[in-house]
Amino acid sequence: QVQLAETGGGLVQPGGSLRLSCVVSGIGSWLKTMGWYRQAPGKEREWVAAISSGTTYYVDSVKGRFTISRDNAKNTVFLQMNSLKPEDTAVYYCNTHPPAAAYWGKGTLVTVSS
Repeated sequence: QVQLAETGGGLVQPGGSLRLSCVVSGIGSWLKTMGWYRQAPGKEREWVAAISSGTTYYVDSVKGRFTISRDNAKNTVFLQMNSLKPEDTAVYYCNTHPPAAAYWGKGTLVTVSS
């Protein structure tokens, strides 16, 4: 059974940083292109970042601020978020990229507010 467990969210002031983690079980994440997604209140879920082998991809709104990485030995994917803005407030999820419907976890809430 595939499970993805996101952690690391919280309340942070604008300009602050957070590091999200996604522990993957049931599949070898290093075999997959992995991605981070987010869903803001009242909005549809959107793709944020992806990593495939050594290549990374980002939505324009987070380029230069967010960094996706992976630790294959720990089957874990990370999202380092710097210079956070109120519009980054959302529940963040990891999944394969493109996402598999059966793999969505509970996500982790990031709130950027003063």
